[in-house]
Amino acid sequence: MEVLIFLLAIVIFLVLVVLAMAVKVVKQYEQGVLFRFGRLVGSREPGLRVIVPVVDVLHRVSLRIVTMPIQSQGIITRDNVSVDVSAVAYFRVVDAVKSVIAIENVHTAIDQIAQTTLRKVVGQHTLDETLSETDRINLDIREILDVTTAEWGVEVTLVELKDIQLPDSMKRAMARQAEAEREKRAKIINAEGESLAAAALGDASDIMMDHPLALQLRNLQSLVEIGVDKNTTVVFPAPLMSTIGELGSFLARETAAAATPTALPSADDTRTATPIAPPSADDTGTDPAPVLNGAAKTV
Repeated sequence: MEVLIFLLAIVIFLVLVVLAMAVKVVKQYEQGVLFRFGRLVGSREPGLRVIVPVVDVLHRVSLRIVTMPIQSQGIITRDNVSVDVSAVAYFRVVDAVKSVIAIENVHTAIDQIAQTTLRKVVGQHTLDETLSETDRINLDIREILDVTTAEWGVEVTLVELKDIQLPDSMKRAMARQAEAEREKRAKIINAEGESLAAAALGDASDIMMDHPLALQLRNLQSLVEIGVDKNTTVVFPAPLMSTIGELGSFLARETAAAATPTALPSADDTRTATPIAPPSADDTGTDPAPVLNGAAKTV
């Protein structure tokens, strides 16, 4: 009786082991690939699946999108600049049978092909194109990977350049270039502002020439602005242009007067000197001075 119970226990145990080996669960995000005696039978959808133990082998393949970082690659661009570029790729298995049969390890294969494709594509562009046209580079890498991985039952959904490391000398050169570019833009903007200000001042001067009182009102406004600071300086604005005009007229009159020759005296106008009485003894010993037309003149 005890032997019978022991054998029954062994049979139950073996049945449980066989059931455990025969019953497989394929998750919702997976797909099963079934092999029987090493030959492909087909794929199995998610759910509870029963296989023949020892005879059948079920491989479960994940259909979720996989994020795979592409490690930094030392690349020389088309203009001979050494850069380190790292990226990230997103792919998913669309054909579970091909991903198991066509290639041994699909994840390792995609990692290696992504690194070589990254070096190839970035090496065909200059440094400026690599920095400014990343979208086009990402698209080129993805298209090349899609062509290669299509035979493996894998679809590359997205490739993005993650980091671009430049040499220190190139960073300094780019910083100087950006600074020079900003200085150029600043000078252009300043020149445009000066041009607009000159045009506005020209229009204002034309208006003031047509309306003289406008200049006086502007002078009063300047006095108000000076008085805001509460300083002790008193400013009286003068019409500069009219002052300059009057000064020019005065100089012209003086020049004309100096250029006019004076009239010489005639013979009839010759004046005789009338002698005067000699000085008395009380006077000093100086010589008597002649008198011309009643006026004393010292010789």
